Amino acid sequence: MTLLERTLAELDEPAFRARQVWRWAAQGADFFGAMSDLPLRLRSALEAAVPFSTLTLKRELRARDGTIKALFETHDGRPVEAVLMLYRDGRRSICLSSQSGCPLTCSFCATGQMRFGRNLTPWEIIDQALHFRRLGRVDHAVFMGMGEPLMNLDSVLAACARLPDVGITHRRTGISTVGWVPGIDRLAAEPMPLRLALSLHAPDDALRTEIMPVNARYPLADVLAACERHYEAKRRKIFVEYVMLAGVNDAHAQARALGELLDPRRFKVNLIPYNPTDSPYQGSTPKAIDAFRAELERHGLDATVRLTRGRDIDAACGQLAARR
Repeated sequence: MTLLERTLAELDEPAFRARQVWRWAAQGADFFGAMSDLPLRLRSALEAAVPFSTLTLKRELRARDGTIKALFETHDGRPVEAVLMLYRDGRRSICLSSQSGCPLTCSFCATGQMRFGRNLTPWEIIDQALHFRRLGRVDHAVFMGMGEPLMNLDSVLAACARLPDVGITHRRTGISTVGWVPGIDRLAAEPMPLRLALSLHAPDDALRTEIMPVNARYPLADVLAACERHYEAKRRKIFVEYVMLAGVNDAHAQARALGELLDPRRFKVNLIPYNPTDSPYQGSTPKAIDAFRAELERHGLDATVRLTRGRDIDAACGQLAARR
């Protein structure tokens, strides 16, 4: 039972009061006093007894392109970052974290260089979304923030179940994984039509293990087989994320190998310009990225290049590290 539900029970309030509070919060209310269909005495009692969020906002940064990055702290002092991205077509997409830090230590990712804290609770995930909902409408969500979502799938799914009330449908919610096979299989059996994205970043086991140590546990063949099972269950293409690292994974031969590895009927590829972190890597040139994409398209794959958002405030893909 949550603190809110327990407090309502102690006040002898009917069960529907919790649903009223949630409806207001999901619509962007920022304090109990704004919930005008609750009795005034109840609003006052809740203000005194129940924190409005499980997270405390410590800092908020705004990029030149309108991206907003928020640094939160949990009740036990764990840092959490989330991002709101604004697009010219009107989309307002939020990038959510599922863990504080990440245990998987991908070498190009700033979060992977942090110390792992812990899994986040469902409400610690939901409260990231509610923070940005209070700034305006939101309509897309991606679990590409801190952490590996499929290692905390119970909390992620519990949060996803509530996101439609906030304005984000299941079909507009994406979950990105490094290839955590048990989680992929469990997600395939999940009735919510959530999108799956796979962080691949190399077309062979040797290189992928070098930059993504999790590949030693779940090699490419096993990961792609799990993705095939997911496709058969959901009949929705899987997004393959591929960060472009100069001289590491951006050669023509590697593009050809990736094109031969992926079935165009089941996968589409999103090439990600590398965003600077403390790692030793450099990003591929625009010319190299264009040539890589052209080779993928020659193999029939739908390939796009990600529009970088929030790089100047370390809010872009791979940059979340909760620097204080």
